[in-house]
Amino acid sequence: MKLLIGKSVFLLSILASPVLAQSVPCGGSFSSFLNGVRTEALAAGYSQRATDDLLKSAELDPNVLSRDRAQGVFKQTFLEFSQRSISSYRMTNGAKNMDRYVSVFDRARSEFGVPAEVIAAFWALETDYGAVQGDFNTVNALATLAHDCRRPELFRPQLLAAIKMVENGDLDPDTTTGAWAGEIGQVQMLPEDILTKGVDGDGDGHVRLKTSAPDAILTAASLINALGWAAGEPWLIEVTTTDNTHWAKSGLRTKLPVSEWEAMGLRARSGNMPSDEVYASLLAPQGRNGPKFLAFRNFDVYLKWNQSFIYSTTAAYLATRLGGAARYDAGTPDQGLDDPQMKQLQTILEERGYDVGKVDGILGARTRNAVQAEQIRMGLPADAWPTPEFLARY
Repeated sequence: MKLLIGKSVFLLSILASPVLAQSVPCGGSFSSFLNGVRTEALAAGYSQRATDDLLKSAELDPNVLSRDRAQGVFKQTFLEFSQRSISSYRMTNGAKNMDRYVSVFDRARSEFGVPAEVIAAFWALETDYGAVQGDFNTVNALATLAHDCRRPELFRPQLLAAIKMVENGDLDPDTTTGAWAGEIGQVQMLPEDILTKGVDGDGDGHVRLKTSAPDAILTAASLINALGWAAGEPWLIEVTTTDNTHWAKSGLRTKLPVSEWEAMGLRARSGNMPSDEVYASLLAPQGRNGPKFLAFRNFDVYLKWNQSFIYSTTAAYLATRLGGAARYDAGTPDQGLDDPQMKQLQTILEERGYDVGKVDGILGARTRNAVQAEQIRMGLPADAWPTPEFLARY
């Protein structure tokens, strides 16, 4: 489950050649497109056998494009998404898997600095610990998205990386299936991620994320580490606030020392606050009357894994739960906007000069920033949560 395949966008910004991105053709005849991929692969040194094996039966899949255009799950509120995502099944099986693979998780922590509960939370949300890995043919998904002209610079390199996986014996073009966006395995990773960050956790000489939990756990840890994880540091804690909280300072754009947040009355809802001089942002996914969290620099890794604020906050919160934290206080959030209202608000904000990205009905980071700026202008508590009353002011 991804929004814009956040972690791969991050990695490809480093790995992909700007020249390649500008010269890659897309659209047009699918057979001509495949011939272009074949020429590029052979010129890059990929074997003809693996190239032909991968491309010989590739087909366009219209269902992939339909899924790409409609990621409506991210229009849910934090409470809706988190309560549906964090089930008793995921909590129970998370504990069982952390116990079953304790030695693998210990290795993940010692080699990559990533706690078991962080990896397990991604494992849970992506595939229910490997139970639901997707049934889209991986080659067809990658070829369809590479041929489509919306994001060819992301997906054409993935198609080439899949050829290398065929060479390595880690991908069967006819039988390998996964997510609609071409992601493979128990932690749903794209081929280039697997090639660059894959770890053979079970010692069989292969990185097979579909069938090997040790491979999946350690490869996830490797990627999380590469995305900037700081070993031994927190990522998210639930907090309580007071009337002294300066909501205009909330949101990911502002990072303050914990001591400054404490001076505003913030307290850990359970346990202790981190060191006074550790920096954090105050997050209120559904406004000041809903759950509130301090997000530390490790939270940025979640946003690199998946650009959706709601997914990232849920994944980070689930990791705290798997680590023993109490269930959040849901509070009594003010009513939010439905899809037509959100699009109406985004259109208004665009007309006022704000960059909200797309008018898509999703309360993403740029829309939240614009709402907060308008709340400050209006003299309202600037918690970045738009309500019908807020919309009515326009």
